[in-house]
Amino acid sequence: MISIPEGLPAELVPLSWLLGVWEGTGVLDYKVGDEHVEREFGQRVSFTHDGLPALAYNSYTWLLDEEQTPLSTELGYWRLSRTLLPEDAGPGLLPGSDVRPFSTAQSVESLRTSTGGFDIEVQILHPDGISELYLGQVKGPRIDLTTDAVLRTSGAKDYAAATRLYGLVESHLLWAWDIAALGQDLRTHASARLARTDLAGGSDDGHPMVQQASDEQQTSAVDHGEDEE
Repeated sequence: MISIPEGLPAELVPLSWLLGVWEGTGVLDYKVGDEHVEREFGQRVSFTHDGLPALAYNSYTWLLDEEQTPLSTELGYWRLSRTLLPEDAGPGLLPGSDVRPFSTAQSVESLRTSTGGFDIEVQILHPDGISELYLGQVKGPRIDLTTDAVLRTSGAKDYAAATRLYGLVESHLLWAWDIAALGQDLRTHASARLARTDLAGGSDDGHPMVQQASDEQQTSAVDHGEDEE
């Protein structure tokens, strides 16, 4: 059974090991026809929450050149995947009931799948006219995502599908991102290794909410026979 750190919406506990500000470096490695693009980049990622049952995601990347040239940004939301109930807020600004659904450890535990994880939905918006909806699963300190839908503006470049893998390994956030784009099949695109630099909101790395949540996820991974990879 999961437990809920004080101040954290119950539905975010399975994702709570992501909370904070992460920074590190990565490698872009993508081949299109005869062109093979290989570059190193820096990245800063934050996962925060405002009391609602979703994590807010923000990513900024830059090339590791002399000018530290800006490369890209991403904005999005990460949440457990479930059918919204009449008691939930929305759509628009419509308020929900006074008692939020899935506000207890027992009710969130009922969302656990037969494989021991939790289904999740991730929405990611890019400034180049591409929006992604990912479906996947968080299982202990590991997340697997696959695009369910991709929306492109009329002027955006070809981008058809993607997968993303996130994992907490030796207190570092590792990720890998494969894409199907520019007429290519799904293939390796980029990966990075990030270290937590701060708990989003200004507290330090040892904040008990993050430490407790991280410990619980590590324990959950062991309980379900998972490796932290």
